[in-house]
Amino acid sequence: MRLRTLLDTDALGLRLLGGEEELDRTVRGVMTTDLRDPSRYLAGGELVLTGLAWRRVPDDSERFVRILASAGVAGLAAGEAELGSVPEDLVLACARHRLPLFSVSEDVAFASITEHVVRQVSTERAGDLAAVVDRHRRLMSSGPAGGGPDAVLDLLGSDLDLKAWVLSTTGRQIAVSSHPLPAELRAELAGEHLAAARTARPAPHRTFTGGRTYSLFPIRSGPDGADPRTTLLSDWFLAVEADAGDWPDERLDLLQGVTQLIAVERDRRDAARTVRRRLAQEVLELVQAGAPPAEVAARLRVAAPVLLPGLGTAPHWQVVVARVEWSGSGLPGGPVSQSLLEEALVDPAAIGAELGDRIAVAHNGDEAMALVPLSAIGDAESLHAAELDAEGLLGALRGPLTRGLDGDGRLTLGVSATVHSAEALRGALEEARHARRVAAARAGRVCVAGHEELASHVLLLPFVPDDVRRAFTARLLDPLRVYDRRHRAELIPTLDAFLECDGSWTRCATRLHLHVNTLRYRIGRIEQLTGRDLSRLEDKLDFFLALRMS
Repeated sequence: MRLRTLLDTDALGLRLLGGEEELDRTVRGVMTTDLRDPSRYLAGGELVLTGLAWRRVPDDSERFVRILASAGVAGLAAGEAELGSVPEDLVLACARHRLPLFSVSEDVAFASITEHVVRQVSTERAGDLAAVVDRHRRLMSSGPAGGGPDAVLDLLGSDLDLKAWVLSTTGRQIAVSSHPLPAELRAELAGEHLAAARTARPAPHRTFTGGRTYSLFPIRSGPDGADPRTTLLSDWFLAVEADAGDWPDERLDLLQGVTQLIAVERDRRDAARTVRRRLAQEVLELVQAGAPPAEVAARLRVAAPVLLPGLGTAPHWQVVVARVEWSGSGLPGGPVSQSLLEEALVDPAAIGAELGDRIAVAHNGDEAMALVPLSAIGDAESLHAAELDAEGLLGALRGPLTRGLDGDGRLTLGVSATVHSAEALRGALEEARHARRVAAARAGRVCVAGHEELASHVLLLPFVPDDVRRAFTARLLDPLRVYDRRHRAELIPTLDAFLECDGSWTRCATRLHLHVNTLRYRIGRIEQLTGRDLSRLEDKLDFFLALRMS
């Protein structure tokens, strides 16, 4: 179909504003967008429909038209509803780039133009593509009518009979076409996707689990050509219960188009976080600079309508600090950590669903900081139940993230205690940073530590050099290990239980289901093999630390 045909269709109400000599261009598709830069979603030959929401100043027109012309679109149709008429700067920009420009009367819906173009472009795929474009229009519309990713997945279920889910790489379920997936299966699919993305396997990635085959389609974000590790840990992907290995190209193209539509929604949600990020950045800078508490409190009051709706104006707070490091890459860790922390904390499994959209995350250098508001209403027990737990924060995330980091990446997190005022935020930030350093001293790709560990002996253990740890534990425990292997005497479990029972013979014998005399014999053998006396506090402490470091 050619542009001239569209102009001759009275029902569409198009009015030509420029580019008459280009009306023989072929239209291969249609796209509705108000993105400032829609280039990643353009393949060439489209009629682009826009409501002009991207235009803030006249200079925006030149940039927008240049992007469309570079992508090879067939023409541009601008709606009159937003500004009342098509601005002259857009007309001039289209003339400079030889891009045909139409105006669309405000009483003509973009959906009508979309459906007409789709019917004309391809009879064979009219049903599928009309549904896709209709979902696209709904996805890009504002207000409650917008369908989001669920509307796109409805298409796959109703038109193509495909069960599909949009998942994050942390295993969070973002959208579903039929029934929810179990958390364990989501985590497994997320791990498979991350492993495939890490090794640059061509998409879609196929995996067999639970007696079913799933095909995983990446939902791309970030600029083209960027290092994939900048978004790897916070990206979304489309999981389809089907084997795409034998699909025709047409169906693969359609699924790729679906991922592009979902990427638009992902970009929209990221844009919605901009205000929260800015507020968090301002608070972080004030806290780090040692600003007076009254100034920090004033900034938090300004943030209240965004971060605290329904929570009151004086909530309790926790701070979470995260750091992602890629060995030898030189990649900036702060933005990666920020995106990952936003994705992890929006998961209802990590924090209440009612708080997930109120988390504010900023970054500084290679670290990201999350400001987590907790309700000020309720008793101490309710508040304690709402607090973030360090290990609980990771939960099912640990498996997928470990696979995504495997090889050269590492994630460490620290969680502060709850604080009750703006004055205490600086202490909470430092506490979370210290906890993260404790986590960083541990082995593993994904490590976390909480504030409670800062007042415990475990704070000291990770900072003991490895050779000192090995020598210390070997001197005390190797004789017992050798004896246990030869005689199956269970001296080390006995020693551990004895110390756990604070040296109480009766309690330890009861726990181990031993006679007290048998317990005394084993403790005597431990003392004989090591030359230590377990009635002395110093020797008890040495054994305790050796067991914790082994």
